Amino acid sequence: MTTPIRVYIARLAGLAVFDPNGDLVGRVRDAVVRLRTTGLPPQVVGLVAEMPMRRRIFLPITRVTSFDPEAVALGTGTLNLRRFSKRPNELLVLEDLLDRRVVVEPAGVSGAVVDVAMECSRTGEWSLSRVAVREHTRRLTRRGHLYQVEWENVRGLIGAADIRGTANLLAVLQDLRPADLANALQDLPDRRRDEVAAALDDERLADVLSELPGRDQVEILSALGRERAAVVLEEMDPDDAADLLNELPPPEQDVLLDLMEPDEADPVRQLMKYTPGTAGSVMTSEPIILPPDATVAEALARIREPQLSPAVAAQVFVARAPLATPTGRYLGMVHFQRLLREPPAELLGAVVANDIDPLQAATPLPEITRRMATYDLVGMPVVDATNRLVGAVTVDDVLDQTLPRDWRDRNAATGSTAGGPASPRDGVTGG
Repeated sequence: MTTPIRVYIARLAGLAVFDPNGDLVGRVRDAVVRLRTTGLPPQVVGLVAEMPMRRRIFLPITRVTSFDPEAVALGTGTLNLRRFSKRPNELLVLEDLLDRRVVVEPAGVSGAVVDVAMECSRTGEWSLSRVAVREHTRRLTRRGHLYQVEWENVRGLIGAADIRGTANLLAVLQDLRPADLANALQDLPDRRRDEVAAALDDERLADVLSELPGRDQVEILSALGRERAAVVLEEMDPDDAADLLNELPPPEQDVLLDLMEPDEADPVRQLMKYTPGTAGSVMTSEPIILPPDATVAEALARIREPQLSPAVAAQVFVARAPLATPTGRYLGMVHFQRLLREPPAELLGAVVANDIDPLQAATPLPEITRRMATYDLVGMPVVDATNRLVGAVTVDDVLDQTLPRDWRDRNAATGSTAGGPASPRDGVTGG
């Protein structure tokens, strides 16, 4: 008798998917199962893979030729590139079953689902077969026993879910970049999305919020409660926090700003005063700023700081004290490539470039875009009337403003609408 092939689905999350030519198709995000009325376990009909540009597509299970710890391989055939949409009689294993509170029979043990296995029959049909359940325990110093049981011995898998935890789903999502995690949150039901977002630590949630469309930002922030929302806003870059607050009614803006620490709220208040569509409204007020007597070695150490985005770390601005915006007199900037070519002991004042006029806070976006393109810059300084540095506009700030307003919204970006027709399962041939 041939031993059935068994694959635990949570272990597939994030694995690369390759076509027969060895080209990367995307990465596994979930498995799709179809419910059956015969009492049999759900049938696995395919995988959900995330392609570049945040598009999620359906891969029929019949196209998969192998699973291994590093990758999933596909056979020959045509891929349907329409955005995946779940049908009424379907479940997503990780999204819908992970963390679900269930009861293991006949022992009557209560626990949470941590993984689900699928197995392939002799006829080539994949079905859910076993469930890994972690027993609930009130003892903080001891993890509950892990049960691996047959599907039919678990009660509570199908139907309305009780309030679920988020630990196991977060474990699956923990290695995603903020933009990819934001993308995954948009695929969750609103309640589940809010639960997962609330379970993130403040810094991680701040990064993820910055990658979400405005509607989702507001809904998640509202679900957090004002105290937690203020703390998360403090963790965000001031320009991102200002953009988010601008989505809220003015009274709510004032409440949250008052709850923030004054030194965190002040730069956000200042950014919110600038006219929309100008350098002042899109700039970051926290670029890298050093005095002219700082060394090249000190500047290189600053740009290596891991929390800095590539666009912010691409250049160092040089100004007289004070170095917090608004600074003393602005002197110029040094691109990181120039820093790499200079001796470590060289002073920034000796290598600073000041041959490009800085932006004014009122400079309109089209002029900013034109000047950055003309001089091949990824960042430009913004100064006030007395030549004090008040911030910097980076290329990601410009892109955020020039792309369509709803570019972060996956439904809008792919031309689909929530609640629209499900993507077809035809048009895909097996290998």
